[in-house]
Amino acid sequence: MGKICSLISTLLSLLVLLSTVSWTVDKHLCMGRVMDVAFFHDADSCGMEDAMTEMNGKHCCDDESFTVEGQDDLKLSWDEVNVNTQKFLIAFLQSYLELLVLPLGEDVPETIYPPPLLVQDLIVLHEVFLI
Repeated sequence: MGKICSLISTLLSLLVLLSTVSWTVDKHLCMGRVMDVAFFHDADSCGMEDAMTEMNGKHCCDDESFTVEGQDDLKLSWDEVNVNTQKFLIAFLQSYLELLVLPLGEDVPETIYPPPLLVQDLIVLHEVFLI
């Protein structure tokens, strides 16, 4: 049970980290093909951009980048959540915690049952003998 809780807490902390960090992805395209992709910094050039500029003045390479902005305001007050949502969260938490409660040490009766009585001798009935 402890491993599951630590796994869930790790996943939730990673979710918070990934949602709050701003992501920048930069791509370098050469003749329409992706040559390099970089996270958090500029993509490396393929080297053909300088050679093509000197030859005929046209650029064959492009750089594309997009940024995903992270959340800055993570403060959520309990008063800002409406009453119905508060009731649902409390009921859900209570029912979930009830699943985690281990039952008290109830003893399992260990009674010894006698074997069933044989009505017929099956070995003789089916004529199966060890020789």
